[in-house]
Amino acid sequence: MPSLDMTIEKLLAYEGRNPRPADFDDYWERALTEMRAVDPAVELVPSSFQTPYAECFDLHFTGVRGARIHAKYVRPKHVEGPHPAIVQFHGYYSNCGEWLDKLAYASLGFSVVSMDARGQGGSSEDTGGVKGTTFNGHIIRGLNDHEDNLLFRHIFLDTAQLAGIVMNLHEVDENRVGALGGSQGGALTIACAALEPRIKRLAPMYPFLCDYKRVWEMNQAANAYAELKTFFRFFDPQRKREDDIFTRLGYIDLQFLANRIRGEVLMGVGLMDAVCPPSTQFAAFNKMTAPKSYEIYPDFGHEGLPGFTEKTIEFMLGL
Repeated sequence: MPSLDMTIEKLLAYEGRNPRPADFDDYWERALTEMRAVDPAVELVPSSFQTPYAECFDLHFTGVRGARIHAKYVRPKHVEGPHPAIVQFHGYYSNCGEWLDKLAYASLGFSVVSMDARGQGGSSEDTGGVKGTTFNGHIIRGLNDHEDNLLFRHIFLDTAQLAGIVMNLHEVDENRVGALGGSQGGALTIACAALEPRIKRLAPMYPFLCDYKRVWEMNQAANAYAELKTFFRFFDPQRKREDDIFTRLGYIDLQFLANRIRGEVLMGVGLMDAVCPPSTQFAAFNKMTAPKSYEIYPDFGHEGLPGFTEKTIEFMLGL
């Protein structure tokens, strides 16, 4: 079998390379305390786009550090009483996408909310000095500042805050909420379920933001991870701070949040993935203690995985 990384046997035993900060748990408890103190000031605005069987809204809320976060929210018309919901996350630099990719779940009786990650290609703000987009370099944002100012800390908190907002909607059954996404969306799916453990089922596809040191040692700091190489070249060209930098990145390394997940997990992996190497994904998967399974695509990389969308729908129908 062609291989970019490890064999399945080694992947299932792999425990990760990136260092875990000694105060990791305190860090995230402090972050969640900050999030819970925020008044989200939720606003639902009907969209100009509507369908016969689902209502479409722009949802806005205030996240940590005052950023106004945007999401698209779709609510089925044909379901009476509380029903399940899906929280959906997009890939790096992108946005929450078109209404169309939310309507399949709405037709099955789910509400769907899809978040614009702050400062990326959608409408959510990044308030770190300017309002509006900052688009790129979000992994390294805050590495030379206090660790509480890492940008992905705030983005991870946004996912949990949004899930809680959806669970509090009168039409949603708070015990039947799932999360899904691919690449950065897979990463945010894991973050969401770790920081909001009421997420019942999650389907991350080739999750990003796991085991940064492994990415570095594989010489795969390219594509979505290219900013790691950029950071060292400009700010630590002799790599004298390498241990400190990777330890700081450990605060936003999802392998260390994975054991907080309580919902059932279905992960999709392409073994030829050169963007998010399979070993980095399994560093997180292997630390999950909740019920879990994976779907392997031996000849596929960071691309569509045939049939995984349908497998995800079948999985979410179990909510």
